[in-house]
Amino acid sequence: MSHSFSKIWIHSLWATKERLPLIDTKIESLVYEYMSGQFQDLGCRVRIINGMPEHVHCLFLLDPKKCVSDILQQVKGSTSHHVNEKNLISQKFSWQSGFAAYSVSESLLSKTYNYIKNQKQHHQKKSFAQEYTEFLKLYGFED
Repeated sequence: MSHSFSKIWIHSLWATKERLPLIDTKIESLVYEYMSGQFQDLGCRVRIINGMPEHVHCLFLLDPKKCVSDILQQVKGSTSHHVNEKNLISQKFSWQSGFAAYSVSESLLSKTYNYIKNQKQHHQKKSFAQEYTEFLKLYGFED
């Protein structure tokens, strides 16, 4: 084959440091827009970013020349720097060091998009800790 083709959708999520509710409704759109720009700058098309005050979900198309951990490290680091530099909150903003990232098949893209879009409704029924534990079990990881 003379050409290379790659289309790998990634559903990633990560939390604020100590899962503190730092992303309130006043700044969430600013944070998500900045993040989206960072993903774009790294060659990753973003389908959706949404979350809760203590965590974020993102669905993006992976640039085949880059690895997920490098992309997320860059996006998380630059976003923390941006929030702190612009004084968007009264305390120091930072993320936990880890993240979760899962590939999403084309057949589940719409379902994943809607799941991320409806985070606020979803978390009225289930906490982030419950959600995290379910993801670990679903994908075969231990807590």
